[in-house]
Amino acid sequence: MLMQCEEVTEVIERSIPLHLACEWDNVGLLVGDRNREVSRILLALDATDDVIDQAVEKGADMLITHHPMIFKGIKRVTADDFIGRRILRLAQAGIAYYAMHTNYDSCFMGDMASKRLGLSEAKALEPVSEIAGKTYGIGKVGYLPGAMTLLECACLVKSVFHISDVRIFGDGGHMVKKAAVVPGSGSSEIHRAILAGADLLIAGDIDHHDGIDAVAQGLCVIDAGHYGLEHIFAEDMAGFLADKFDGALFVECAREKEPFWGL
Repeated sequence: MLMQCEEVTEVIERSIPLHLACEWDNVGLLVGDRNREVSRILLALDATDDVIDQAVEKGADMLITHHPMIFKGIKRVTADDFIGRRILRLAQAGIAYYAMHTNYDSCFMGDMASKRLGLSEAKALEPVSEIAGKTYGIGKVGYLPGAMTLLECACLVKSVFHISDVRIFGDGGHMVKKAAVVPGSGSSEIHRAILAGADLLIAGDIDHHDGIDAVAQGLCVIDAGHYGLEHIFAEDMAGFLADKFDGALFVECAREKEPFWGL
């Protein structure tokens, strides 16, 4: 079934409004024609060169990612830089490119992460907006299925998010019960997690100083990486689109992996 790109984005934005994105963010249709006919969509966390190659090879009409490929203002679009080359490749292939970032975080990401961890009584860690009695926000804070050691919780995180490793700030034998989870970068949420009475923050991109400072204030930290907590986006959106369009669109997830590796 063919439908216009604008029809697809209108359905998405009824559930994931653009106005719920942070002011600094860049979401919505970023490349392409709103009138483009769409029958095949590729989903990914990032619009990397490899993902764009997959979109072209698969004959996708539309690429949807979580992280926006374009963040800063662009004065020219040429093949002289990697962002320009990506935009040109998408345009030349006629692929519409759409991103949903902090608006998606506010609507779904925290809920998904907290459900994977089995958090109860979960509330938005950083409320963004309230619509029809429902609070939307960044991250969640709630209670783990039971009191456990920090090391046991780290193993739980690895298991439910299907990741190979995490970094831990704090004593592995310390007991934790109330946890805040912030998929993506979490350093800016440390203070909110402490104010919310959390024993633990599960997030990504925690640097050395923020991690040890959090522990000094009584907050343990599990850094599961930016990709580690957010790669669930593509699978979730595949289900969302299948439900909204009742199988009328062919939707698949790109092949992606951790962007770095270690020894």
